[in-house]
Amino acid sequence: MSTIMKHRKIKFLIILMVVLFSIIVRGQQDPQFTHYMYNMSVINPAYATDNPDVMNIGGLYRSQWVGAVGGPVTGTFFAHKPLSKRVEMGVSFVHDEIGDVVNENNVYVDFAYVLPLSEKTKLSFGAKGGATFFDTNFNGFVYTDPLPDPAFQNNISKVFPNIGAGMYLFGDNYYAGISVPNLLMTKHLERQSGITTTGVEAMHYFITGGYVFTFNGNDNFKLKPAFMAKAVSGAPLSLDITANALINNFFEFGVGYRKGDAVSGLVNFYVTPTLRIGYSYDYTLTNLSKFNSGSHEVFVLFDLDFGKLSGKGYDKSPRFF
Repeated sequence: MSTIMKHRKIKFLIILMVVLFSIIVRGQQDPQFTHYMYNMSVINPAYATDNPDVMNIGGLYRSQWVGAVGGPVTGTFFAHKPLSKRVEMGVSFVHDEIGDVVNENNVYVDFAYVLPLSEKTKLSFGAKGGATFFDTNFNGFVYTDPLPDPAFQNNISKVFPNIGAGMYLFGDNYYAGISVPNLLMTKHLERQSGITTTGVEAMHYFITGGYVFTFNGNDNFKLKPAFMAKAVSGAPLSLDITANALINNFFEFGVGYRKGDAVSGLVNFYVTPTLRIGYSYDYTLTNLSKFNSGSHEVFVLFDLDFGKLSGKGYDKSPRFF
């Protein structure tokens, strides 16, 4: 077999593996994020900031398994703002792309009701509603098998409605949440011509938590361990654990571990008191490490303070979660 044919075969096997993992077993994993702690609006509709007059705006871009043909690329955008002392609302958009074959866009509106439990502790109940736009394009897909699987011969373009719910408990230095972002189970691929090809958008259960430690009353150094557990029927439990340190309310760095999948390094800093940018790198621990150079993720967070714009002079130290 020629070197060119070997490279083509390897390329085909990689992209087919990625597509199979992401479509046929689509219900097993939603897009994953290393900076999950700063992407909470997408995970939990009950996420609340309790930050009056401030709109939180964020964007995140993730390139997974760089160098592997068909490696997933994910982009998100969200905006979130309290409308009153107890009501907060937001919008979120997630774009997930796998090679030139799969495109999925999720658009949601979130609503959260915040219930005070004590002077510093609050419990938020949230709901989200929206739609998933799912498309596949197998035009030009090169098969090595002379009799390719019929499941990959027809292009798909469908829209699926969905709703989600969650709870979020938080205080000045901690948070804990539980959520199900997609309560409606929908089939992306169906049974046709006697062949069962299912790709189900299954219910994902998220549990998140974090705590901020300060030492000897020193507000210039803070340490925040955090975790995110994700469970769905038919797949192993996914667990992310991170530990971030914030220095002088300006520079943040940390490390992370995704159970059985990757180790990560994270860093971000405040360009201005209201603008933060960050980056993370994941090193793959699985056999896929032979075919990729890791995963990269960048994010931008911006706080639009309407209090200052209106002359109220509202000011608050940077929020660590």
